[in-house]
Amino acid sequence: MNFVAIDVETANSSVASICQIGIAEYASDGLVSEWETLVNPLAGFNPWNTAIHGITADAVEAAPTLSDIYEDLALRLQDKVVVCHTHFDRVALARALKLYGLPPIACTWLDSAKVARRAWKQFARRGYNLKNVCAFLGYEFGHHNALADAKAAGFIILEACRHAGLNIDDWLPR
Repeated sequence: MNFVAIDVETANSSVASICQIGIAEYASDGLVSEWETLVNPLAGFNPWNTAIHGITADAVEAAPTLSDIYEDLALRLQDKVVVCHTHFDRVALARALKLYGLPPIACTWLDSAKVARRAWKQFARRGYNLKNVCAFLGYEFGHHNALADAKAAGFIILEACRHAGLNIDDWLPR
């Protein structure tokens, strides 16, 4: 059961304004590796976004752009099952790649929010946000940090697999 979990933070209301990326790689026995980077979105920062994640324009001034890290990012995601919690991170990455004229990265996406909704009936209709599901599972994390959120999404997948007696491939066609 190998997969990677990803999360991004954005600088402003444009989902393409990625300013941080976190990736956690998992195997059936748990976390294998982790990677995170600040990203210079070449865009302005909205105070509302900064209030959520704490990342400022000054913090990313010397950070690489998405174009700078594209090859490394593609190596981490290409041909893998990539987990994100809700569609936000998948859409943000796709729009950012398009904005910078970078090719899409071929991978298979799996939404941990949808998995949680199917694995535990109390989340079937509401309350399936990352913070609530992790609180239910007893998993503590620093919410709105890309790596911490990616690790939390990966933990949800591992717990859902244990709870339901399924593996990662079983969730894909659902």
